[in-house]
Amino acid sequence: MKNGMIECSVCHSKLVSPASKAVSRAYDRHRSKVSSKQRALNFLLVGGDCVLVGLQPILVFMSKVDGHFNFSPISVNFLTEVAKVIFAIVMLIFQARRQKVGEKPLLSISTFIQAARSNRLLAVPALLYAINNYLKFIMQLYFNPATVKMLSNLKVLVIAVLLKIIMKRRFSIIQWEALALLLIGISINQLKSYPEGTTALGLPVTTGAYMYTLIFVTVPSMASVFNEYALKSQYDTSIYLQNLFLYGYGAIFNFLGIVGTAIFKGPSSFDILEGHSKATMLLICNNAAQGILSSFFFKYADTILKKYSSTVATIFTGIASAVLFGHKLTINFMLGISVVFISMHQFFSPLSKVKDDQQNGVLEKVDVQDNHRSRESSFINMAAGANEEASHRVGPDERQPLLPT
Repeated sequence: MKNGMIECSVCHSKLVSPASKAVSRAYDRHRSKVSSKQRALNFLLVGGDCVLVGLQPILVFMSKVDGHFNFSPISVNFLTEVAKVIFAIVMLIFQARRQKVGEKPLLSISTFIQAARSNRLLAVPALLYAINNYLKFIMQLYFNPATVKMLSNLKVLVIAVLLKIIMKRRFSIIQWEALALLLIGISINQLKSYPEGTTALGLPVTTGAYMYTLIFVTVPSMASVFNEYALKSQYDTSIYLQNLFLYGYGAIFNFLGIVGTAIFKGPSSFDILEGHSKATMLLICNNAAQGILSSFFFKYADTILKKYSSTVATIFTGIASAVLFGHKLTINFMLGISVVFISMHQFFSPLSKVKDDQQNGVLEKVDVQDNHRSRESSFINMAAGANEEASHRVGPDERQPLLPT
């Protein structure tokens, strides 16, 4: 094997090594056929994500009472997972009714059991999401929001490294530079000066930053990448059936968190509707819609596009705040926007996708060369045969008739 290709010892034909297939054959076939429908789907995903992510900080602000939350964060996460489970069941029933004759029924017990076994890996991102969603609320009570955003930007590089390790995703040098530009652009937008001696949780800023980086960068990054891998590894399975398992696992883990909280704080904390209002219900619906949209990102697009989409949504939120509420746009914001859009154009440019296209190009080139060589050899054999026939002298015996006279 050389350069990810295998050469047959008999016919000397070259094929792509099976080990180079990163996720699944179904996803590889889908990835090799990027159509206008895929581009339109990516555009709709980004547009919807921008709207939902832009609404989230407004709903979080509306959910606060006197600067704090009156509800349990775990209850919000649990109700969000329940809402997503209900949506998955409704869409699964709707999809089953539109099945054609002869197709494997989606609502049969055998299909459900087989899909549950094949998609058991979805329990890993569900657990990681449950941990991250809970810690997200807790850490916001102790850390400066701007510091939280600054450190969370490191998820871009962590996600890229995990995609390379787990998904066998290959990035060109230009794409690595684009991700670095994205990190720089977001950091410029959120860059602020802090007074010396600022602490978090009674610890120095550096120690708190290391703890935050370990928890809030690694856990959500691993959750996103494992979720993408789990969804694409069973690409032929209905996304609504996969979401049913993912959200079902998430609801179970969050319910266990509620039970654990009730054991330590008393039975009164078991009321999952305590402290909720209309604003929190809208927040739950928004979080559920974001989770559902993210599953489409992870299965039909990728985690990097989701990260870029969230960044663009933050930019649009800043512009909308300036237009609607009169907030001032700083020079850091304008510079950050410029760097982010340059990074996005650089990462998704056809010129940056060198390595993925190189292998296909080499394969096509090898096929063309082999066909060309076979045609040349056929032509040479034909010419040699014609030359041999023209130079052949006919003997007296060969002039005799075949049939007796």
